[in-house]
Amino acid sequence: MLERLPIFRRLLAVVPLCALAACAHDSASQADMAALRAELRAMREQQARLGERLERIERSSAVIRARPSQAPAASSPQAPAKTPASQAAPSSSASHVEVPDLTVVKLKPKAEPAPSLPTKVAVVEPEAEQVELFVSSSPEPSEPVSAPSPVNTAVLDAEFEQAVAALRTGNVEPGVVKLQSFAEQNPRHPRADNALYFAGLGMVGLNDHAGAALVFERLIETYPAGDAVLDGMLRLAECRLKLNQREDARALYTRVITQFPGTAAATQAEQRLASLPH
Repeated sequence: MLERLPIFRRLLAVVPLCALAACAHDSASQADMAALRAELRAMREQQARLGERLERIERSSAVIRARPSQAPAASSPQAPAKTPASQAAPSSSASHVEVPDLTVVKLKPKAEPAPSLPTKVAVVEPEAEQVELFVSSSPEPSEPVSAPSPVNTAVLDAEFEQAVAALRTGNVEPGVVKLQSFAEQNPRHPRADNALYFAGLGMVGLNDHAGAALVFERLIETYPAGDAVLDGMLRLAECRLKLNQREDARALYTRVITQFPGTAAATQAEQRLASLPH
């Protein structure tokens, strides 16, 4: 029994050493396995890159093979001159069909004529009232009237100014008479329509609304294109109201609004027409 104790002790001493050797062997094996795995991963990545490169090369080669092979014109200096396409005979021994050089021609857009625009104007007959407004009722002289001389014009202008000044200074009746006489004796004078207008104003100042209405009517009928016709129509409407002729006044205001829209007289006519009782 005592003889076996040393052997047993030796065995106990060897067991830790074996365990240490086994641990060392396991750690070395794990390190080798990790290195092999890393090397294998690197080889796989390199193989993938090589595969991609090979695929690109194959695609490039396929594109080059698909292009038509054309011999450059300047490669052989002794090449025969080209003949026109109409005279060249087809070559049966040619390995490929040569594409002829085509001239690039730029086409300009066709100049088309401009679309026609409607130029026809519909003819509309004027109303009877408008015709009567612009047709003078005064008889035309049988012989052409000669233009007044500068001396006569200055004298007539002075007579007109004196008649208007008489109205301003209170001599209304003499002024009205002078203005009516001026319009009758000088119907072609540029101020003949103004003379009738001021004569009508003088009669309104004298409360002679019936006489003033006659004068304003003569102004509108004789000088429809004069510069005093709009004011004359407004004054005539006022006279109609003074004479209790409300419908006639309403018709005059409506006439000014429809025939002369946008004017100051039309604005006044609208205001006065709106103030009339219905």
